Amino acid sequence: MADPNPTVDELFKAKAVTNEQVSTLLDAVLAGKLDVRAELAEGYVLHLAAAVKANAFATAFQRDKTSMPGARPNAARTAILLARTRKV
Repeated sequence: MADPNPTVDELFKAKAVTNEQVSTLLDAVLAGKLDVRAELAEGYVLHLAAAVKANAFATAFQRDKTSMPGARPNAARTAILLARTRKV
């Protein structure tokens, strides 16, 4: 991978991150466990709180408890996939 800090989506497309890993991160966001520092494939990590806070769309939906069903998970999943990982 050319980028030293690829997005989760780039790692997912390269099959270095599984759908189960993304789903686990999504479950943590929806449960309010943003203090998670997820270790992903090949020594990459993702700080979940930073990933959600960096995405204004996801942050707005996480705060709005009256949003349409499905909107919060979709916004959180988008934030996770767009988040840049860090190599450890």
